[in-house]
This record gives sequence, structure tokens and C-alpha cells, in this order.
Amino acid sequence: MNVIEKDAKYLPTERERAFLATVESPKYDRQSINGLAPFMEGRVPEEMQGFYSHEELAALSLLKGTDRDVEKRMPVKMTRHYHDLAKQSPAISRLVKAAPEETRSLAGAEDPGYQMDYSPVEGLLHKYEMGLMYVVSTCSSHCRFCYREELIGRKEIQRQDGTVAKKGLAKIKEVMDYIHAHNEAVAANGGHHPESGREKLREILLSGGDPMVLPNSKLAAWLAALAEAGIESIRIGTKEMAFFPDRFDPTFLAMLDQFHTTYPDVGLRMMLHFNHPDELLAKDQDGNYIEEPSGILKWRPETKRAMEGLTSRGWISIENQSPIIKGINDDPDALRILQRAMKRVGANNHYFFCGRDIVAHEMFNVPIETAWQILNESQKGLSGVETHARLSITHYKGKTEVVAVTNEPLPGFAGAENGVVIFKILRSAADAPDRGKVCIVGRNPDAIWFDGYADRVLFDEAGLYDYQRVTDPRVAPPLQCQV
Repeated sequence: MNVIEKDAKYLPTERERAFLATVESPKYDRQSINGLAPFMEGRVPEEMQGFYSHEELAALSLLKGTDRDVEKRMPVKMTRHYHDLAKQSPAISRLVKAAPEETRSLAGAEDPGYQMDYSPVEGLLHKYEMGLMYVVSTCSSHCRFCYREELIGRKEIQRQDGTVAKKGLAKIKEVMDYIHAHNEAVAANGGHHPESGREKLREILLSGGDPMVLPNSKLAAWLAALAEAGIESIRIGTKEMAFFPDRFDPTFLAMLDQFHTTYPDVGLRMMLHFNHPDELLAKDQDGNYIEEPSGILKWRPETKRAMEGLTSRGWISIENQSPIIKGINDDPDALRILQRAMKRVGANNHYFFCGRDIVAHEMFNVPIETAWQILNESQKGLSGVETHARLSITHYKGKTEVVAVTNEPLPGFAGAENGVVIFKILRSAADAPDRGKVCIVGRNPDAIWFDGYADRVLFDEAGLYDYQRVTDPRVAPPLQCQV
């Protein structure tokens, strides 16, 4: 029985059935280690037993069952492939290795960005011109700084209507009904929704968790249903090429090929998440990158094979994006190497992010001005096409670019004696009324979130410091809220 048929409420078309009948779904052996217990009890393979020292395990054990339990904040998980990378890379090790310092401060938002304010049906966010769907609540490995720690950890959160519940996953029938209803209302009203002013919902991001942990059959079911609903472009957000590149195998690529044959007008975009060049470049025994005879840095063979599987299909757009995280990639040289390596093989550099205000974000976030300086320094020496990535920080109102940080005072501009930071709204909710508007604040080198500038706002046409929450995800009238 096809996966899509298991939901009796959704009736696939004949075209969907024909496509799904071609899909192979092998099982993958990621050799993942789940939780700290296997390390504490010595149940991991011998070559992995030194990943945590005895002192580290003892310190983590003392926190078990307390408010500072690191696994309660964020589950521990790691593939064997990623462990092997971490043995040669302190940055990669830090990315998945739990540490007691994570829970020293648990300050942060349980629903970062007030995402659930824009959830018209469970598992679907419709904040911008596109929709985002939670299709799974785990990944092959778990980044300790994960922006979705509340979803991965299956935590109950308080929603705007006062109810408390875990974030649910998207269901095909409910999402398709919403897409059809929204787009029919848009078409009947001359191209804009009669209440929210939105245009057609034409692009969807499959997210989670990582959609690539799903079997091919379930991925194919989502792709086909979205295509049948009239979605013009589908994104798959994934870090699987770093965690387990063998997932991009011939059966997955064959599924994509058949999807493209069946739905040739539907665009497909792979949104990759490489955080550091150590995730993709080969190293020698001394930990140095290996150069090809041409001088180009050599890729790890399994990762190169996975990337070439995508880049050889010219109809797939490939983008890479990454947050800048303390102790992992807050290094201009590392980011320069990463951007150059991505563009050379045909992947675009999309965004770099400042850290969100997730729970325990103080452990991971680099100061906003420092992040801007790191990215700016990293792009020196890169070509124009290699430097397309912008620095974004996700305000509750929308994606906001950190446009500039000045070092000199602005004469005659009170509050700008030490320079300014300029923010610009890149993506504004609903019908994007505030896209392009700016906010200027006096510098604060210690600020890791917008509230670090609340006492030095100089100009705010963007309304970042007078934010109004929505009360209905379909319509979006305002509700006053402080940053």
C-alpha cells in the first residue's frame, strides 16, 4: 500500500499513484547513537568511547533529572559518520557534543519568532509569501544550538490562545485543504486574499526536523500532493548531507528524477545546512585540508558524491545556509573556505544567520555586531558571485538583514557617538507591507538579540521596537507586544 493511501481522508490522483508506484524506499543504517546513556554505560563501539571524557560524563550525570538536564533541553543524537568527522574537528565535535554550560542560563523563547502565531493549520506556518511545514520532529544528528529545540525535544509550549501543547506535524489532507482554500480565495479576488492581502501560496518548504530522515516513499507523497495542489516550487531543508551523505543514494535521486518527469513545471530547491568546511572537506592525518594538484581543496568522497548527485541535475536549485555559532564557525577563515567551496561545486550561498532567542541561546549566540564583522571579513577575497550570502536575524516581525555596522560616530546624530547598526526588513509577514524598511540603533558590542538595543533606538520605520503580534494567522490584525 502506498504511504499516501494510509491517510484515508486524502485521495491521490491517478498521476500521484503512478509516480508513487515507482519509488523505492531502502532502509539506511546511520549507526546513530541516541542519548548520553550509551556513553555513560560504555555501550558505544570501542572507537567512540573517548568522545566524552570521564570528567565530562560525570558532570553531565550530575545534571540528570534537574532543571539543568541537558537532554531535557535538547536530546543527544549523532550518526557514526558525524562522529568520525568530529574526531578530527573541535568545531564539529562542539556542534553535537552536549556540555553542562548549555543550561547555565535557560533564558529564551519557547516559541522563537512567535511562529505559532502564523499557523493556520497544525504543522504549517504561513508567515511569508511561502509556507513552511513540520513534516518530522527529528534529524539524523542533533545540533546543540538547534533553532527547533522545542520541536525536536517535543516540548509543550503555550500558544497565543492560552492552550499548551506540543507542536504537531503536518498532515497531507489538512495542508492540501488549506492550500486549495487559500488559493481559490486569492483567484476569486483578483490575485490577493480578501482578508490578509496575501498572494497565491506557490512555494512550500519541507522542514522539521529533517525531511531527509523520512523514507523516499513519504517524501514522494509530500512532493506529489503539493504538486497536485498547484504549488510551483518545493524546498527541502536538510542537514543530512553533513550528517549522513550516503542518504543521497541512487534510489533517492531516481525518485527526484521521476518526480521531475511527472511534474516538470514544479521547481525543486535543496536547502543545505553546512556550518563548517570540516563537514565536507578531506583532511590528512595532521588535520590539514588536502589540496588537489590544481590547488583546489579536496572534498570527502562520500560528500562529493552526494553533492554531485544534485548538481548534475540542472533543474535542482541548491542553496546553503548556516547560523554563525560561538565556538563552531565564528571564524572568518572558515566561512571564507566554506563559501568558496560551495560556489565552486554549484551551490549558492544563501544566508548566514545571527542566533535566535531559543532557550539557552546565551551559550551559543555570537554578538550581532561580531557576527557582521566575521561575515564581512570572510567575504574579503571572494568573488562577487561567491559573496551573495547576507546576514539575517529573525525578528518576530520577519527576517531582518544586518545591513551595516559603522565604526565612526555620525556627527550631529545623538546616540550615534560610537557608531550605529542598521537593520532592514528582508521578509515581512502576510502581504509584506514593511519589506525594505529600516531600523537604526546605537552600537552595543555585547548585544546578542534585539533587546540589547532597546535603550538606543535612533530611527525605526521598520517597527522592530513597536512590534504587534497577530491574533489570527489567516488575517493578522495587531496585538501589542514588546521585543
